[in-house]
Amino acid sequence: MSEAVSREAASRWGGGVSPVGVSWNKLMMWLFIITDGLLFAGFLAAYGFARLASAAWPDRLEVFHLWFISAMTFVLISSSATMATAVGAARRKEGQLVSQMIFATLVGGTIFLAMQAYEWTILIGEGARLHSNPWGVPQFANYFFIITGFHGTHVLTGIVILAVVAARALRGRLSAEGVELAGLYWHFVDLVWVFIFTLFYLI
Repeated sequence: MSEAVSREAASRWGGGVSPVGVSWNKLMMWLFIITDGLLFAGFLAAYGFARLASAAWPDRLEVFHLWFISAMTFVLISSSATMATAVGAARRKEGQLVSQMIFATLVGGTIFLAMQAYEWTILIGEGARLHSNPWGVPQFANYFFIITGFHGTHVLTGIVILAVVAARALRGRLSAEGVELAGLYWHFVDLVWVFIFTLFYLI
């Protein structure tokens, strides 16, 4: 028994297969998500430290329109639901449903980015800059633009990835694993936004 296990372990680590039992594509995606998650965690931890170290911090109710931000969040979370549906449909080889759900996810991501651009436009119009803002603490706008901008870049990247997956699905080159990898990335982007939404807009 132990000899058979040893042979199996040796074959797994001997090259050509993933030793952890998943494809290399999925393993690399998980490694990317972990490292990128740590980067976001560093940004948010720095923001939290700056906020706690500051004697005063701008009142979120005076800066943001929470109903608008809540709508943004609803759109992005809803797109995560459509993406999950697309992944399930891909596993069942339902190509048409995959295309429909990916398109719905693309629409949700695009609406989210448009709403974020509108929010930025409003804040910039009120005088917010990387080095200063009308609400007192200079670091406030700095952290806001860097963190939400970095997240917005990830959403834009996700939209490009989804567009490629949708194009492949329309051409009949549907890959369940490809849809799943795109889904992993999109769910990660949504999860990061939950933390940003909580720290910037709710607390």
